[in-house]
Amino acid sequence: MSPVKAAPATACHVVVIAYPGRGHINPMLNLCKILASKKTDILVTFVATEEWLGLIGSDSKLDNVRYASIPNVVPSELVRAANMDTFLEAVFTKMEAPFERLLDRLDPPPAVIVSDTFLSWTVGVGNRRNIPVASFWPASASVFSVFQHFDLLAQNKHFPVDISAKGNERVDYIPGISPTRVLDLPLIDGKQEQMLQSIQKLIPWVTKAQYFLFPSTYELESEAIDVLKAEFPSPVYAIGPSIPYFELGENFSLASDDKDLDYFQWLDCQPGNSVLYISMGSFLSVSSAQMEELAAGLRDSGVRFLWVARGESCRVKEICGDMGFVVPWCEQLRVLSHSSIGGFLTHCGWNSTQEGVYCGVPFLTFPIGNDQPLNSKLIVEDWKIGWRVKQEVGVDKVVTREDIARLVKNFMNLESDEGKEMRRRAGELQQITQRSIAEKGSSRNNINAFVTDVFHNAKHADGK
Repeated sequence: MSPVKAAPATACHVVVIAYPGRGHINPMLNLCKILASKKTDILVTFVATEEWLGLIGSDSKLDNVRYASIPNVVPSELVRAANMDTFLEAVFTKMEAPFERLLDRLDPPPAVIVSDTFLSWTVGVGNRRNIPVASFWPASASVFSVFQHFDLLAQNKHFPVDISAKGNERVDYIPGISPTRVLDLPLIDGKQEQMLQSIQKLIPWVTKAQYFLFPSTYELESEAIDVLKAEFPSPVYAIGPSIPYFELGENFSLASDDKDLDYFQWLDCQPGNSVLYISMGSFLSVSSAQMEELAAGLRDSGVRFLWVARGESCRVKEICGDMGFVVPWCEQLRVLSHSSIGGFLTHCGWNSTQEGVYCGVPFLTFPIGNDQPLNSKLIVEDWKIGWRVKQEVGVDKVVTREDIARLVKNFMNLESDEGKEMRRRAGELQQITQRSIAEKGSSRNNINAFVTDVFHNAKHADGK
């Protein structure tokens, strides 16, 4: 176990273990800080693999959050996309034993384990040790409902399916989900069979956990969440958005004088709502051809933009010219909350989706895979706060620079009636989301109820 800070007197020890991936770790880290801020006598131990703990660091401004590590499951977890099936198998088989050994060394003993749903073996660990387990699903409740009822797709001959032939057909029989194009359902084409099988094996374990946590705002997914509440024997809590909103009020300064990181100074010089922020996530990527068309289309649109291009930064800069600012990384939530940002072109990962909604920013959606197409559908069709970039069915279809330039120009036109209505709706959802974490809001109430229940069970277990 890594060195830890001295903890205050502890009435309840919460152990949180994360799946080794950025989109999983970030919301769980945020949850740790939210839980630790509720009571000073909560001790939270965040457990990650050695590589990820080295990446995220172990500093916390809260005295009651500490960090611990277990060995990596593969030599370098950052290249997991190269062989996802092998990586998943290692996660399912190699993390359990070192985690149990870590539990034996923890003091005080855990009162509850909060575990990523993908680490289903933690439920067995908790049940053997008489430790309650809270399963944390790192995506939308809507996506979980699809996987929970996936057998309905097969019964209705919508899985496996030829997307080029049936992609635009509507599925209207999944509980809690409004009619949805086949194209927008996760893992529907059968090309990722092992991943789908792995997820389907996880679902029964959720029913054996003592709590089920969603990083969702109840009001945004109420129908899906209500269905799951009715179907699951354990309490279901919508505790989102699980994003670092609690850091926005803190004093902030860039840690580097490097001009490539000085994007806030550039944003400060731009007119209000004039900049399109672009980020396609940290895991999946668009094709090289699509990246080139996207960059050229943005250049030709004449719209200001801030683009987080990761390892493609140099190439993107060459294509884009001077209208935009290209960086390898940024403080995304702070950027989205900046007054100059008028839109968000995104891959629709759930964390990014929540951050955009929280900041009241309209979306251009460009989902790449997994849960992202259904998140895009929520944004465009259910919430009506965005437009799709890709109109044609087919994952291999490249959106041309001409189409991108036209779309971006229209999207960032603040005077169009359609744009005004979309931005009005985005503002409404922003208020709903921010009210949910305020006093007596739905997320605040759910977090408080979860903490109260865990404390009650911890005292009961101690015979107090």
